[in-house]
Amino acid sequence: MKVGIISCAHSHAYSYASGLQSIEGVEIVGIADNDMVKGKEFAETFNIPYYSSYQAFLEIEMDAVIVTSENVHHKEHVKAAAKAQKHILCEKPLATTIEDAQEMIDICRENNVILQTAFPVRFNSNIVRAKEILDSGRIGEIIGISGTNRGTNPQGWFVDKELSGGGAVMDHTVHVVDIIRWFTNSEIKEVYCESDQLFSNTPIDDAGILTMELDNEIFATLDCSWSRNQAYPTWGDVTLDIVGTKGTLKIDAFDQNVRLYSEKQGVKRIFIGDDMNLGLVEDFIDSVRNGTPPSITGLDGLRAVEVALAAYQSSERKEAVKV
Repeated sequence: MKVGIISCAHSHAYSYASGLQSIEGVEIVGIADNDMVKGKEFAETFNIPYYSSYQAFLEIEMDAVIVTSENVHHKEHVKAAAKAQKHILCEKPLATTIEDAQEMIDICRENNVILQTAFPVRFNSNIVRAKEILDSGRIGEIIGISGTNRGTNPQGWFVDKELSGGGAVMDHTVHVVDIIRWFTNSEIKEVYCESDQLFSNTPIDDAGILTMELDNEIFATLDCSWSRNQAYPTWGDVTLDIVGTKGTLKIDAFDQNVRLYSEKQGVKRIFIGDDMNLGLVEDFIDSVRNGTPPSITGLDGLRAVEVALAAYQSSERKEAVKV
């Protein structure tokens, strides 16, 4: 199978490329990026061809593409790939507006190509095990969920709203919203959010707290802030505390490490856990190979964007907003 990558603007492009090269029978046919310096560096890293034009790139033979451009360019790249009859894995958030996300879904359906949203947290073994426990009914009916997705400020285009569509609320809300929807099999119907710029000098939201009500009366909260400093031992966290009628469940997705206590290095956390990005690309490749619907759809991506955008509206209006 031949797979291409459009843009290496998002750092996940490197993880996805590494994952693709570890899958038997998959060939990366190239990288297209209008940034010649970064594009050529990426191409040299993975020993693949570089293309300065994604339009010319999409004319070569390939089965699928992974879109890892700046958020605002997702629609442009997905539409072009769909018209070129390539199956698509698109980085989250799927788009920066609901209208763009819906247009992306529609054009992929019209061209009969897969559109999968990149939510790798679904492939974390702690998250997968939690889903199994919840589905078994062991903790009863879910009453409430308290979640976090706190990380370091990614800087670069992520803090340029014209390219990212928003700051921490846009960047970190979508992951956990997707997991909450997946765990509960229900939709978020109302959001109250407070967001602000607290941790950096960049004029963009780097702190956010959401309170959400689901259509089955579950309440959920989320801290989606870029509140970790550069000295923090990991890029961030994803945690969920779930309260049920028969018990509680505590999940720390990234607590998969050993701690090294060194007189020279101090305390060092060494990650030994899942490669969620590999799980994501393996799942995408399986869908393309087998012609089956993606496990994480474009609609999943749209629903998560809806919540993030409603959160911004709520923060601005200082009142709860219907999704």
